[in-house]
Amino acid sequence: MEYTITELAKLAGISTRTLRFYDQIGLLKPAGINVSGYRVYHAKEVDRLQQILFYRELGMNLGKIKELMGSRDYDELAALREHLRLLSEERKRLDRLIDNVRKTIAHKEGRIFMTDKEKFEAFKKEMIEENEKKYGKEIREKYGQEEVEKSYSKFKNMTAEQYEEFIKLEEHLYETLAKAYETGDPAGELAQKAADLHRQWLSFTWSGYSKEAHAGLARMYVEDERFKAYYDKIKPGIAEFLRDAILIYTGMDKD
Repeated sequence: MEYTITELAKLAGISTRTLRFYDQIGLLKPAGINVSGYRVYHAKEVDRLQQILFYRELGMNLGKIKELMGSRDYDELAALREHLRLLSEERKRLDRLIDNVRKTIAHKEGRIFMTDKEKFEAFKKEMIEENEKKYGKEIREKYGQEEVEKSYSKFKNMTAEQYEEFIKLEEHLYETLAKAYETGDPAGELAQKAADLHRQWLSFTWSGYSKEAHAGLARMYVEDERFKAYYDKIKPGIAEFLRDAILIYTGMDKD
């Protein structure tokens, strides 16, 4: 089957401008130009466009898609299986939220009783699964299976009031950390306040606090690129600043 740019755009539900841009950046080249001077696309290009749109639905930027699909070891079938896995996870997440909304409506209508704890279960489960997906392997190696499970259990069993306090404390921590970073002094009053807020924040999920564990986590924030990126999205270099502030706070800066 052969499609003109207009036909393919209509088929895929995108604009011809998008297809021209994909051609311009080398992400999706047409199969050729027909006698009328129009771009034409064949089955191979149709399949490639489908893959591109899958990646876009997953939130991937065009530069990353081009890099991934342009690699020598790119496997289309393996990519489709990965799409299916990620979309299935997203469906589970949405199903939990939908179920939570339905229960909340039924509660408001007086058909069921919903505890305050149940109102936040979907959000807490999502946060745990996201954390496990990103950092599960590392935190289990560092702290052990039992400690990680204790932490997750403590988080899941938070009351509505505790959960709200946890979220507010996290926001306060980030605000204080950003202001402290501007001072450039990890030993300063604001930086040490941020380190203390970080300790309080951890205490909502940690089964027990120790200065050694706190310092170890701070070092991980810099040593692991994913943790580093998480904090540096506030301001570049803030992960190292937080580490230094925590090491001073815990007295581990001389190790």
